[in-house]
Amino acid sequence: MQPQQQASTTSSATMSSWKLARSLEPSPVCQGHRVRPSGASGNLTGGVWMPLSRPYGPCSSEGETTAPPSSVPDALLWDRNRASYIQKKVIGETQPLAPSQPANTQQMSTDASTNNGLGQSATPSSLSRLDLAATGGSGRLPGVTQRMVIDTASDVPWVQCAPCPQPQCHPQTDVLYDPRNSVTSATFPCTSPTCRQLGPYANGCTGGPNSGQCQYRVQYRDGSASSGTYISDVLTLTPTPAGVVNNFRFGCSHALQRPGVFSNTTAGIMALGRGVQSLLSQTKQTHGNVFSYCVPPTESHRGFFVLGVPRVAASRYILTPMLRSKLSPSLYLVRLQAITVAGQRLAVPPTVFAAGAVMDSRTVITRLQPTAYSALRAAFRAQMGGYRVAVPKGQLDTCYDFTSVRTVRLPKVALVFDSQSNGGAAVELDPSGILFNSCLAFASTGGGDGSTGIIGNVQQRTIEVLYNVGGSAVGFRGGAC
Repeated sequence: MQPQQQASTTSSATMSSWKLARSLEPSPVCQGHRVRPSGASGNLTGGVWMPLSRPYGPCSSEGETTAPPSSVPDALLWDRNRASYIQKKVIGETQPLAPSQPANTQQMSTDASTNNGLGQSATPSSLSRLDLAATGGSGRLPGVTQRMVIDTASDVPWVQCAPCPQPQCHPQTDVLYDPRNSVTSATFPCTSPTCRQLGPYANGCTGGPNSGQCQYRVQYRDGSASSGTYISDVLTLTPTPAGVVNNFRFGCSHALQRPGVFSNTTAGIMALGRGVQSLLSQTKQTHGNVFSYCVPPTESHRGFFVLGVPRVAASRYILTPMLRSKLSPSLYLVRLQAITVAGQRLAVPPTVFAAGAVMDSRTVITRLQPTAYSALRAAFRAQMGGYRVAVPKGQLDTCYDFTSVRTVRLPKVALVFDSQSNGGAAVELDPSGILFNSCLAFASTGGGDGSTGIIGNVQQRTIEVLYNVGGSAVGFRGGAC
């Protein structure tokens, strides 16, 4: 089936040709990086670089080539709960879902997973069910290699620790980190400043308030939670001096609530929020309060994660101010000015975007205010009139049947963010960042036009997203991975 004449004659300046066989369907062989990465040697000035891949597929560092059975509706349900979690944090509501509400058992965010070395016998990393996985560390170093979800909306890093019996813990492919085997691990007394600093994540003591060990608990809106002992150890990101974090503080998880929510290729969460417990905050003196990542377009490619200042000229980034939520200051917010489709700016008043949008590493589908989403959907459908329409999938209501279609021509879509220039900071999405499972990868926030949006990781594909927290700016560099 070919596009109708209207779609096929549209100017190439406003349309992108997308070969399904190469872009929608992953290759059985890892293709590595599409673009030669800057800093791949790991020798960054003040920073560390790690390759990023998804937990399943040919680029998986664990060799997990086949994801467990899951359905798109389940994945979208998880993503809807994730989006709800983010939106509730923005307005200061952080209670988890009631137990009666279903939580999908297949995480589907595109998080990064890394192999790092924790302690003289441990290592957190990052990833999730359809998430990205960053690979660091070295087999020559002591410690165990673990993969963890990188989460820009969380503050407390945690990793499953022995003893961690099932079903309280979920099975994982990585060897369990056991602090008893590490000569550099340490616990914190309940009276210590570090324990008091946990604030809402504190969970009492074991052994009494004066002599006991500090306990933590982190709850998520999908009903899952992690709890255990708050400890420290040596975290090795890369086998370089800059890649070693001494006295890294994190949760040693001995029990999970709803463990089925977590993938067996997930050892825990590497938190990158602005809270004092996060990896970013713990390393800001050495790495400048900066990090970035690039989500690869498919499971057959790798992206990267950088902690510290990237080895790329600042002039190559499109910059927009980083905003802060008063009720949830650990989140990273930006503000859209406009959206363009096929080179045409949508007729959406700027006031619709006034509440901003959260940049999130784990939410999959971008959420727009209802007026903005309706305008985007109408413009996209008009450009895609030559393709067979398919039934909606969950909250994705603009889907297509590309059976037997060899090449799909998508209209170019750009998100225009606030900037000091009059034209705004226009970030053109990669073709892989427009569709998800043959559907337009956008949805409505579900609230009014005064609600806060979310920029999901599908739209971030192939774009290096730079979080310059010290400089209060978010940067975008297209075609980075």
